[in-house]
Amino acid sequence: MSNHVAPVQIIIGSVLGATEYVAEAISDACHKQSIQTQLHFTPKLADIPFDAPWIICTSTHGAGELPDNIQEFHRTLSDVKLSNYALVVGLGDSSYDTYCQGATIISQALTNAGVKLPQDPFLVDVLHHPIPEDTVVKWITPLLSSLIQNNDG
Repeated sequence: MSNHVAPVQIIIGSVLGATEYVAEAISDACHKQSIQTQLHFTPKLADIPFDAPWIICTSTHGAGELPDNIQEFHRTLSDVKLSNYALVVGLGDSSYDTYCQGATIISQALTNAGVKLPQDPFLVDVLHHPIPEDTVVKWITPLLSSLIQNNDG
């Protein structure tokens, strides 16, 4: 479907692995639309193309913090100016008062760096969606082609 050169960059913040499953399901949904992807399980900004669309999937850890594996990526966002497009997916447990705070933190950092977020972060409550990848794929699939087109234009 797309002749896009740079693959969609899927950036993952995960503690226990559920976010990794979501990211892999998003990658599969992209491949079904002939969209190439690159998964970043330990994301480093220097390894991620700035001209590509990004999908950031993150959970929340501890007292409303980002998972350890995505903290360096988050810190380095303040050092760059970007203009690409991104979608953010947050996984969380609504029984905590810091529900999906990781998605809020990363969204703010992306916006501050100049990344365009055409959609509010998609927040998934794992208490109500025990298989979050199904819920996320249903939401993101119709958005994929516009993410690519926005980034190209």
